[in-house]
Amino acid sequence: MIRAKISGVAGFVPEDRLTNEMLSQMVDTNDEWIFSRTGIKERRMLKGEGLGMSYMAEQAVRLLLEKTNTKPEEIDVVICTTITQDMLLPSVANLVCYRVGMTNAWGFDLQAACSGFLYGLETVTKFVESGKYKKAILISGDKMSSIIDYTDRNTCVIFGDGCGAVLVEPTEENVGIMDSKLYSDGSGWQYLHIKAGGSAKPSTMDTLMAGEQYVYQEGQKVYVNAIKNMADVAIEVMERNHLTADNIQWLVPHQANKRIIESTRERVGLPVEKVMVNIQNYGNTTNGTIPLCLWDYEKQLKKGDNIILASFGGGFTWGAIYLKWAY
Repeated sequence: MIRAKISGVAGFVPEDRLTNEMLSQMVDTNDEWIFSRTGIKERRMLKGEGLGMSYMAEQAVRLLLEKTNTKPEEIDVVICTTITQDMLLPSVANLVCYRVGMTNAWGFDLQAACSGFLYGLETVTKFVESGKYKKAILISGDKMSSIIDYTDRNTCVIFGDGCGAVLVEPTEENVGIMDSKLYSDGSGWQYLHIKAGGSAKPSTMDTLMAGEQYVYQEGQKVYVNAIKNMADVAIEVMERNHLTADNIQWLVPHQANKRIIESTRERVGLPVEKVMVNIQNYGNTTNGTIPLCLWDYEKQLKKGDNIILASFGGGFTWGAIYLKWAY
């Protein structure tokens, strides 16, 4: 039986930091208010003319190829999950393949908001399990600073910029992606979306003046749904694979909000030391949170570790994946 395994992970976060103190000079807020509600101390900002999501993706992929001693032309397929493409077309995956020299790869972008990494990992897994593709790269990240209104304290304190990438390869060992469950519910669109800029409501001077090119979020509705659904699906995957707090080594929750992370941890029944958390350093990087956690914690992972990935995002989208670490 061919399984798909993550055989390498890399990440990129910009050097520029936007701290809570800096935000307090921009909107009516302060460090204590932000940290107590979100768990965030700072977030990274990608600055520089013409630098978009593809720039961060390129840096993460170059590091990934170097770490895994992989040549660009060995890559068969590239999928990028993001909500902040450089432009409507071409795709970020297309641009990165060109810039890095992955001349034998084809690819595309996939959009599932904060659940993008899980949706993308499920997709890449099926490509690899088919036996046709030997080396696949999944890129997940966002330049959230490009779609955030920095006069709106309800959203500007939450999001940051960052990107992660993983190499996925086939294996016949009992490691890799073991199980998954993904959900979506389009009725949640009204609580988290961008009002203008799409085909239903193209951007105009009026929409730009109204700030409708920025993320709109009804925080309480998103919070309630995230707490319930992210924990529910993690528990569902655990139960059908006979996993308990004793035989799970790590929970990797989407880094949306420290309170959501903590609630998920409590419902799953894991101690604090088994939960990956880096929201304090990066904020919510949307598609990038889970791979950036894997990147930060990589040195603590051991082959065979049972890991549950769980996420919830706009749409609504949510899901969980059970994997055994492969190296």
